[in-house]
Amino acid sequence: MALSIGIVGLPNVGKSTLFNALTRKSVLAANYPFATIDPSVGVVAVPDERLYKLAEFSKTQKTIPAAVEFVDIAGLVKGASEGEGLGNQFLTNIRETNAIAEVVRIFEDDNIIHVDGKINPIKDIEVINLELILADLQTVSKRLTNLKSNIKKGDKNAVIENDALVRIEKAFTEGKLASSVSLNEFEAPLVKQLNLLTAKPILYVLNKKGGGKNLDDNNGADPRWQELMKFMKDTGSNYVVVDARIEEELKDLEGEEKNMFRKELGGHDDGINDLIKEGYKMLNLITYFTTGEKETRAWTILKGWTAPLAGTAIHTDFKDKFVRAEVIEWDTLLKAGSFSAARDQGLLRTEGKEYIVKDGDVMEFKI
Repeated sequence: MALSIGIVGLPNVGKSTLFNALTRKSVLAANYPFATIDPSVGVVAVPDERLYKLAEFSKTQKTIPAAVEFVDIAGLVKGASEGEGLGNQFLTNIRETNAIAEVVRIFEDDNIIHVDGKINPIKDIEVINLELILADLQTVSKRLTNLKSNIKKGDKNAVIENDALVRIEKAFTEGKLASSVSLNEFEAPLVKQLNLLTAKPILYVLNKKGGGKNLDDNNGADPRWQELMKFMKDTGSNYVVVDARIEEELKDLEGEEKNMFRKELGGHDDGINDLIKEGYKMLNLITYFTTGEKETRAWTILKGWTAPLAGTAIHTDFKDKFVRAEVIEWDTLLKAGSFSAARDQGLLRTEGKEYIVKDGDVMEFKI
């Protein structure tokens, strides 16, 4: 399932550095605006201990994790919605993604130039979000104009869409995102067609620097950190804290060696796994598993999919040819000790076409 998260932010906040740490794949990360011109795409494995426990259980030969796609996008500057910098390209690239990871710098470093000359996370967020709002405002205003003729003709869908867009337009004038506007079951699909930037889910990635000066030092006593946390709480926003520079430097190390060097560099928890997991969840994705001697695999589907739809992750034919599926929760299977034992204990269920697949299900499809 090709769903992607766009890594966005002002120049020199650590977007490309974060991308390198995420994907173990080199992209240009120079210390000046617009270092990244063409978006780079990386497929990142989703950390999931359940997969490896199942692989060990099955003594499998091959283990394949779920994955999520991250896109490194050129830095945005004030005026992007009017074409400043690489504004038009930036907006086009982010429009093609399904969600946004907005990187916000929370570290002080005189050697890394901030585009505004000083560190102020809230102002950075306001600049980025305002540019997204202004771009969306143009889209909505144009659409409202085009809807007028259809409304005069008595088009009911046009009336429904118009009402929704008027509320969204009002939200924009108040500096709010389209995602803050509640839409009913009739309005949502009509508005979705516009692919608004501010309707996409946003995860704020607070980038710190191990061994350096960060706004969350001293238990978050810095007023700028407190203001940032208030914003997250007031807007109900999700965030993760990462140290992109350390993780890029340690990207080729694993296990205890990685932990040892991280401590030497002044880092603690990398935050990268949290970012991947939260990004996966933000896309409304869940995982089910297939496991056996040859292969244990995590399959990615949208939350709420039925068993036949979930089968299409394996092969598109599974939807039409679906008969039934044998299902068991991953931890229940491990406790049972084997599929045969689970079957004998009545723990292995047979589910039909209406079954809604749950995160962590182990499944075998019968077609």
